[in-house]
Amino acid sequence: MSAFGRVLLCYDATREGQQALKEACALVEPLRVETHVLSILNNSAWVQGADITSAVPFDVVNNAAKDLLQEGLKKLAARGIQATGHFAVGDPLDQIPFFAEDLKVDLIVVGHRRATRLARWWSGKNDGLLLDRVRCSVLVAMCPADDGAQPVT
Repeated sequence: MSAFGRVLLCYDATREGQQALKEACALVEPLRVETHVLSILNNSAWVQGADITSAVPFDVVNNAAKDLLQEGLKKLAARGIQATGHFAVGDPLDQIPFFAEDLKVDLIVVGHRRATRLARWWSGKNDGLLLDRVRCSVLVAMCPADDGAQPVT
């Protein structure tokens, strides 16, 4: 019996999301646990009024994000993993804990994007808050650092 009966995989098409999907597959495939995939359309750019977002209709971005969720589910199904897909619009730091609690998951799998201190400060991100908002274990999938960004020290 596995310590992880329900797993929530947070997925997007970034390299980090792909790495999280790969590592989640390696974990859940032999365990045959209940698997959920969450794709979140981060609406912070619309809330902040970014210029680029006004040029792209929300429906187009929304549909693209839903297509990415279907892509992730298909990749899991190709490995014999049946997963339930979930789609949300909002801040990932709000949505991930909400779904984790609602689905009563034992493990969350997320990808990590390396960034410099300046990049983190500029974006206003504080990813450490996720760990303070959930009651379950979190697996952070790390991509090889080949993009030149130095990890925060």
